[in-house]
Amino acid sequence: MDIDGQGRFGWRLVAPNGRSVAVSLTSHDSHARCRAAFHRMCALHSRTGGGVQHGSDGGGWVWVVWDESGRHLAGSARTYERHATCRASYDRFRATIAELVYAGPELWGE
Repeated sequence: MDIDGQGRFGWRLVAPNGRSVAVSLTSHDSHARCRAAFHRMCALHSRTGGGVQHGSDGGGWVWVVWDESGRHLAGSARTYERHATCRASYDRFRATIAELVYAGPELWGE
């Protein structure tokens, strides 16, 4: 979990090698609500949209995942130089969240 300057919570998915894979694009007023939002995104993964797009600075590629209303839920933790690399990261994230539906307390270090 990350806490921003206003004391709001966001999640960060970290790979076994310590690299950040994805970050929450929404913030929540409590740790519990942030955690619930992550679980909800995983559980509803088949109903979310997403894709690869140019980064906000136009200097690379990022990926995003959004819910049925179009609200952005998750995004790449970094900008990619190549579209294909970004797309591969997006595809891996989508496969991972499908598996995390069944993750227990170990996901949160408990």
